[in-house]
Amino acid sequence: MKHLTYFAFLLTGMILFASCEKDEHEYPDGLHEYDHHYYLAYLPNNNANVVVQRTQTTLVKFPVQFYSAFTRPYDATTYYAIVNDGITTPAILGVDYQVVNKDGVTIEPVNGKYSMTFPQAVRKTDTIYLKMLNNTTPGTRKLEVHYQHRRHGCTDRFGIIQRIAEYR
Repeated sequence: MKHLTYFAFLLTGMILFASCEKDEHEYPDGLHEYDHHYYLAYLPNNNANVVVQRTQTTLVKFPVQFYSAFTRPYDATTYYAIVNDGITTPAILGVDYQVVNKDGVTIEPVNGKYSMTFPQAVRKTDTIYLKMLNNTTPGTRKLEVHYQHRRHGCTDRFGIIQRIAEYR
């Protein structure tokens, strides 16, 4: 009987706690200095090397995820560049590959950079496309794609996100 009494009190207490109204807090959006801070990441969220054949006829795709928690009254623009610094056998733009849009039309860089714009800074996936030019020079060639991100109202800052492409 004593156990039954304890069980009844325990059950009553659990019912009272479970039936309480949930306290929904209004949490602040965060620190003001991070209001216009965004993230880019290659999908599937890694920096693994990509290996392609120089004879590949389909476009090489690098999907990029733009992370944002808010809709803004401005467009967020990020820039990327093909970097060959420190690579012993670099892939050469115009000889080994071209940077193109999804239709295969060559995109010209502005000051060595290509841009990606995300309207209203909304979370979205976009893609960087490379077209292989079937260069017959033997050997493996490499390139790196680096991001440079402009925060709203701030100076340019280089990102650490990179993708290494290697082809044979």
